[in-house]
Amino acid sequence: MTGREVYFEFRRIGSYMRVSAIDSVTGTEVTIAGDPKAGEAMLKQTALRKLQYVMAKKQGS
Repeated sequence: MTGREVYFEFRRIGSYMRVSAIDSVTGTEVTIAGDPKAGEAMLKQTALRKLQYVMAKKQGS
């Protein structure tokens, strides 16, 4: 996703962290839920990978 901004939103819900990743160009949004102990960088990376997967799948169909 070179040259694109991705916005991240972190929300703590009970015992897990909900992370949303939003593509600034298309507005495509994905959400993951993870263990807050995993750390912000790991949760961000996971959300970004999911966003890349969804974007690639959209292009292919």
